[in-house]
Amino acid sequence: MSVLLVADRLAAELPNIDPALFAAPTSAALKSATPSTHAPRILLLYGSVRERSYSRLVSEEAARLLRAMGAETRTFDPSGLPLPDDAPDSHPKVQQLRQLAQWAEGMVWTSPERHGAMTGIMKAQIDWIPLADGAVRPTQGKTLAVMQVSGGSQSFNAVNQMRVLGRWMRMLTIPNQSSVAKAFQEFDEAGRMHPSAYYDRVVDVMEELLKFTLLTRDVSPQLVNRYSERKESAEALSKRVNQRAL
Repeated sequence: MSVLLVADRLAAELPNIDPALFAAPTSAALKSATPSTHAPRILLLYGSVRERSYSRLVSEEAARLLRAMGAETRTFDPSGLPLPDDAPDSHPKVQQLRQLAQWAEGMVWTSPERHGAMTGIMKAQIDWIPLADGAVRPTQGKTLAVMQVSGGSQSFNAVNQMRVLGRWMRMLTIPNQSSVAKAFQEFDEAGRMHPSAYYDRVVDVMEELLKFTLLTRDVSPQLVNRYSERKESAEALSKRVNQRAL
């Protein structure tokens, strides 16, 4: 069908659509012409600065697994990160976090559950990552795995909250997740996780995260390319180009 016929059909059937910006998804568009060959880049965030932080210990186990699967990992230490809006964006810890967020192709967020929710330390890290940094959206289209640790019985409050935040940050949050109950019983004196169903689930989650990252990292711009944003960008460009000279 010719471009003119498609435009005429859209105008007749979908009068609210701008034909120039309308794009039907195709399999061809979701295939990368030059697949990446470097190791998947995964950033790990954890939500406690205690000396024996179980969220950090789970995160370290996750990083070991990811490296064994062929990924490159980096872990952000939240100690010293200021409260959001309590320091300028130029603060060294904020800059370090934002640079890591741009570097990453996927992330792992691991938080303790405190008072039935993720910790403020976890939330502060996410709040310091902007939705947009100039022309770059540091998290959009990147993969995300969420995990939590609990001091008591198993709960899913923190992972459920982090899923909401992942969607808000326009990330591709994988279906699987991990919740480690009575985390103080799950680690030896050296900080290594005991063999258990909880450990096996962490393996499952990291395996799934890496699969989704490999599947999507080269086509994530297409996956999150939206009609409404193309329209907004076109309108903004038109206003800028057509504005009267001052």
